[in-house]
Amino acid sequence: MMDETEADADEEAWLQLRPVEPLPSQCCGSGCSPCVFDLYHRELARWEAAQASKDRSLLSGEESQSCPSQLSPETFLAFRISAMDRLTEDTYRVRFALPRNCQLGLRPGQHLILRGKVDGLEIQRAYTPISPANAEGYFEVLIKCYPTGLMSQYVKSWSTGDTAFWRGPFGDFFYKANQYSELLMLASGTGLAPMVPVLQSITDNAEDETFVTLVGCFKTFEGIYLKTFLQEQARFWNVRTFFVLSQENSLEKLPWSYREKTRFGRLAQGLIEELVGSCRRKPFALVCGSAEFTKDMARCLLRAGLAEDSYFLF
Repeated sequence: MMDETEADADEEAWLQLRPVEPLPSQCCGSGCSPCVFDLYHRELARWEAAQASKDRSLLSGEESQSCPSQLSPETFLAFRISAMDRLTEDTYRVRFALPRNCQLGLRPGQHLILRGKVDGLEIQRAYTPISPANAEGYFEVLIKCYPTGLMSQYVKSWSTGDTAFWRGPFGDFFYKANQYSELLMLASGTGLAPMVPVLQSITDNAEDETFVTLVGCFKTFEGIYLKTFLQEQARFWNVRTFFVLSQENSLEKLPWSYREKTRFGRLAQGLIEELVGSCRRKPFALVCGSAEFTKDMARCLLRAGLAEDSYFLF
């Protein structure tokens, strides 16, 4: 039997292993299931069971990545940064390596949760990979950094070779080839991210005859993400791309190839109705951007004649 001193020490050791309740900042706010708070309660129950049985082997810690097939919504896995490209003044395309040419295992449009730590504070945010769903040996994400963003501070500290922790997948939109006769994609800024793998899955599949109209909303022409990719996609017979620039006002300053498909100002009711009306059939709309943008687009789509089950808000 343990004496009183040993019992106190053992109790203290168990208390040090007790899961720490997450702070509000650790919730990414995207409605993930399981949420970080769900995971906390599961870990707490596991800790209580382990303590009751005095069996520390019942506690599970952080897992190391061995294969993407182990990707889990509940467990953070380590992925190595293999490349970082600065696309604009505040936005990066980051590539993470996967071992043995494995695939990540996400469906087009699904997202992951990134965990960061700044000044001892743990934070979590949601990001959608922009790499093809069948990409082997890597995945890429588009990350915009904000001057006062905590996750932005963490991302700016990255260098090639560093490790970051992700869990997932999450997301309720599951695209299937020829599921819709026409898709209308409305994206603002990095809201372009979930559209990219969906669009590429369509153009990579010769049997998928879905028509796509993609509208990207940005502040300036220089701020348009993935220009080369979008230009290549627009060459397909079933893809149209348009751009709405809120801080530009001169077509003459744009390359010729962009002048006919660019509008100035903000994406509003009139253009939404024009886009819906130009579709061969009533489209299914995908919307991603800020909370304000998403709310505005949902309202515009309803006024343009789409039913609530005819659009999906990422």
